[in-house]
Parts: sequence; structure tokens; C-alpha cells
Amino acid sequence: MSTPDCRPTPEELLRRVEAEESQAGRGRLKIFLGYAPRVGKSIRMLDEGFRRQKRGQDVVIGSIQPRGLKELQDRLGDIEVVVGDGTLDLDAILKRKPQVCLVDELALDNPPGRKYCKRWEDVLELLSHGITVVTALNLQHIKEQQDAVERITGKRAANAVPEDFIRRADEIVVVDAPPEDLMSDRPQSSQMGQLSQLREQALLVAAEVVERQLQRYMDLHGIQQSWGTQERILLCITPKSNARRMIESGSRNAISFHGQLFAVYVNQSDLTREAQEALDANLDLAKKLGAEIHILQSGNPIDAILEFARSHRITQIFAGHSQRSRWAIWGSNPLDRLIQAAEGIDVRIFPQPNTA
Repeated sequence: MSTPDCRPTPEELLRRVEAEESQAGRGRLKIFLGYAPRVGKSIRMLDEGFRRQKRGQDVVIGSIQPRGLKELQDRLGDIEVVVGDGTLDLDAILKRKPQVCLVDELALDNPPGRKYCKRWEDVLELLSHGITVVTALNLQHIKEQQDAVERITGKRAANAVPEDFIRRADEIVVVDAPPEDLMSDRPQSSQMGQLSQLREQALLVAAEVVERQLQRYMDLHGIQQSWGTQERILLCITPKSNARRMIESGSRNAISFHGQLFAVYVNQSDLTREAQEALDANLDLAKKLGAEIHILQSGNPIDAILEFARSHRITQIFAGHSQRSRWAIWGSNPLDRLIQAAEGIDVRIFPQPNTA
């Protein structure tokens, strides 16, 4: 009796090598993420530095707000401040070679003439030299979150850090605070609603970081599994004019579970004009409902879908089926084969009336 081929795919091997290389000699990144001003993220960052120093680590402050330096002097202990005017001197820190560097105000731009334009780029170099960085950031300063924050608060921050940088973090902590500490003189109901929405956005960002941490661990240890911290739903799109129910159901599930939605179509070259129009309509609907669209090129559609699902850590596959389904051109009982081979992934089948 033959056993399944459990060898990793080339893509899985590449991810494993990249994960190993990223860990070799690299400093660790810890982010204290605030969802509103005055939650205390800078205080948490300084307390973290003090605790690490008490444990015997060599800690320096690479940047801190001038106001914070005066107000928080009692929390600094004897932690050395490499630069105290709010800027970050990359060359001085690299020459000093600390084990840990505290970096406040991560989203700020650097003064003209510096090696990098952005402070977060300085942090990347510190990490590459094996220096662990503990930093603080507000949700409003994450580039990809700024539209959502602006819809909630009506305000937009001038400086930003790309979300891809945040996802590099080895640890992320959402800094919470009692709502009454964050209130201004505006109506409380309005503020409470805003704070609740901002907090939820920050928790979603943190969940994505945890997902990346889990994937790095799995890659380093050769674990091939599809589970994770978030639902990842894959819609298998075919040229069926009645796929709306499946697409809308996938979108509702992604929203309910704060997950991600993907849609794939395995390219076919012999579509009629009507089939192409139906396909385009389905892809447009999936995109409108928030799906990330991928067109796959393969002579073996089921294997292509499964490979995509594993590489993107899909947790649920949605597929349509009818007695005269276009899935039939992909071989006998293709859905049975999909279900049997999708180990660890839930497959949901959506019966569809025939559309000849």
C-alpha cells in the first residue's frame, strides 16, 4: 500500500530557508501598540527596558520624546540615553553595541542628512546587527490602518509605518487603559464607541502578527499544517452564473471571524462568451466583497488549488457543485478528490442548480 508523499514543496522549502536565515544573528523586535493617545505605550516600553536591565541585559534608550524624558525620569533608573533630543543616532547606537535599544515614536521621519528617511528603517538596521529593539507605536501611525482610523475618528496622522514592518515583530502587546482615562470633554457615548472600534482594529493587527509568528515557527520546524490564529477562506471560482450565494457566504464568514478571504480561478482557454461574462461577474463580486483574487495556471486544477491552500494556510475551502458542474472537466469525482486531499482544511460544498 503506497503512502502519501509528505515531502515539502519547493515553496515550503524556500519559506523554511528564509525563516532560518531571518533568525540567524537577528535581533528581536517587540512592539507596544496603542490604539489611542495616552494609553501608556511609552511607559510600558520604558518599564520593559528597566526590567530587562534588572535581569542583566545591556539596555540603552535610542530615542524618546523630550517631554517624556522629563516626565518619566523616575522610571529610567540608570538606563543610558544615547540621544535625548527625540532623534535617533544610528551610528552612535551601532558603535555602542547594546543588547537592547528602546525606540519611542517609531513613525517619525528622520532629520535631513541621515542615512535613512524613516525611523523604522533605522530599526531594521539595528535588528540586522543583532540588537533587540523594544518600540512603541499608535494604531493611527500604521499606514494600512489609516483609512479605517480616519473613518472612526475623522483624523489622519502625518507619519506612518508600513504594516509589513509591524508583521516582522517577534512580540506585540496591545496596550490597554481604562476608558475614563482616555476621555475628553466630548459626549461619552461617542467616545466609547470610537475607542471600542479602535481597540478592535489594534487587536486584529496583533492577531496578524501572531499568525506570522506561528508560521515562522512552523517553517523553522518543518511543520506542514493549515491551522492558525485566523480563519482564511478560499473561494473556488468557476464560470457559473449562480455562484453568488457561495461568494456572499464566504464574505460573511470572513467578516464574522475577522478572517481573510481569497478567491482563485484556474485558467481555462476554451470559455464561451457567456461563460467568460459569468466568470468576470463572479470575480468582480468576490473582489467587491473583499476577496484577494488569484488566477492560477495549471493543467491539474485540484492540485493547484490544494497547493495554493497550503501555501496560504487556508482553513476553509468553499466550492460549488452541480450534476453538470464545470468541475467535471477536471476529472472524475474532482470534489471527492479535493475533500480527501484537503487534510486539515474544512471543505464546504454549495449545491447549485444546473445552468446549461
